[in-house]
Amino acid sequence: MAKNTICIWYDKQAEEAANFYADVFPDSMVKAVHRAPGDYPSGKAGDVLTVEFTVAGIPCLGLNGGPAFTHSEAFSFQISTEDQAETDRYWNAIVENGGQESACGWCKDKWGISWQITPRTLMEALAAGGGEAERAFAAMMEMKKIDVAAIDAARRG
Repeated sequence: MAKNTICIWYDKQAEEAANFYADVFPDSMVKAVHRAPGDYPSGKAGDVLTVEFTVAGIPCLGLNGGPAFTHSEAFSFQISTEDQAETDRYWNAIVENGGQESACGWCKDKWGISWQITPRTLMEALAAGGGEAERAFAAMMEMKKIDVAAIDAARRG
């Protein structure tokens, strides 16, 4: 395992979520599934307890800890995209698999994990500062899924 791993709490769906992420995002995979050696508060011996996986190269551990804790937007994965096709592919995969849209390029998967699907052009505009950043930011504030052409138009003024 990596020295630093993100641990994500699930009720009982860590393996399902890890398999979905591995199918959707490049440089993602399920590395190992570990079963509980005995009964525990939210499961039985033999149930999937933890799942080692990566999401876009980031090492994660899914823990099936039960319903005690839920996810919030305080934690999210930010996925940088190169163009509208890549933005659409990731956004649609998450939303069409039981997820939900949010604002400004954010969406939430069916397990409650928040995702920022962020085109590179938006980050470049914000980093540029000044009027370009202000226009791109204003355009983004009106969007759910980011529209790359609209951001590029806003950048140009």
